[in-house]
Amino acid sequence: MGSVDSSGSEVVTIDVQAAKDLLKSGYGYMDVRTVEEYKKGHVDAEKILNIPYLFNTPEGRVKNPQFLQEVSSACNKEDLLVVGCQSGVRSLSATADLLTAGFKHVNNMGGGYLAWVEHHFPVTKPEDAGKKIQEVDQRKKAEDEL
Repeated sequence: MGSVDSSGSEVVTIDVQAAKDLLKSGYGYMDVRTVEEYKKGHVDAEKILNIPYLFNTPEGRVKNPQFLQEVSSACNKEDLLVVGCQSGVRSLSATADLLTAGFKHVNNMGGGYLAWVEHHFPVTKPEDAGKKIQEVDQRKKAEDEL
């Protein structure tokens, strides 16, 4: 039997093509990789959040104790979300946690960022352009001031 939580919802894993279609249709993308990984390059999506599921520590990876709290302050439980990581492992756990917490429309992107890149889908990378970086930095600063 599949693992089913108390609300009876099972994690739905979709491939990167399906994820890309959902993102085009208005879904938001939640990148659960570390901030360092995210900054090296991420899925190019209109609505994107980076909320790490695990942190790298000297002792190894540890779960972000604030994960659900951070998601809940950024999203509501009716939001349409695609959850992704580097290869699809962390996003699976993150999606399961979100379903258990009552998020209704979360999909796990199988294969993660690596599969997205393999399919030559659009990504945002720091080295894309010097000028673009400045614009992104300015936009980030503006967002931080909100």
